[in-house]
Amino acid sequence: MSQNVTMNAKDAVYGSLAECFITIGKRRYNFMSLTDFESKWEATIKDVPILGKVGMGHKAAGGKGTWSGTAHYNQSIFREMANRYQKTGKMTYFEIQVSNEDPTSDAGRQTIIHRGCLCDTFTLAKFQAGEELLEEELSGTFEEWDMPEGFRELDGFVAN
Repeated sequence: MSQNVTMNAKDAVYGSLAECFITIGKRRYNFMSLTDFESKWEATIKDVPILGKVGMGHKAAGGKGTWSGTAHYNQSIFREMANRYQKTGKMTYFEIQVSNEDPTSDAGRQTIIHRGCLCDTFTLAKFQAGEELLEEELSGTFEEWDMPEGFRELDGFVAN
């Protein structure tokens, strides 16, 4: 009978301990007002017709990066960026760096740097009566990314 190796609960990475920095030009911001963030790289897969086969082949042919998040409505850097674009036609590219590290987990630290970022939706003004905290949704694209730090392989992850 095979022995079922399982992950230790302590090795789950606690998301609130993440760090997020945004660099616009020569200014770097600790974007601590974000409450959630997610980025994705979607590979573009093209169909490849092949003579003599019933099924279609597939080939990777490029990709697209997208990001989204929610932030407390307490900073104006993206609104300033939108204002500059609507007045000058110049959209500012920026960089987003996200690091995850939970000192309890044996997974260690992972850092992803998103380059060539653009914001595609801008909340200009808002209010909400009552006791709710104001938040704003952010989203955009990025052109490339690097991973200078990756999580360690946990014990039992590699099955021999």
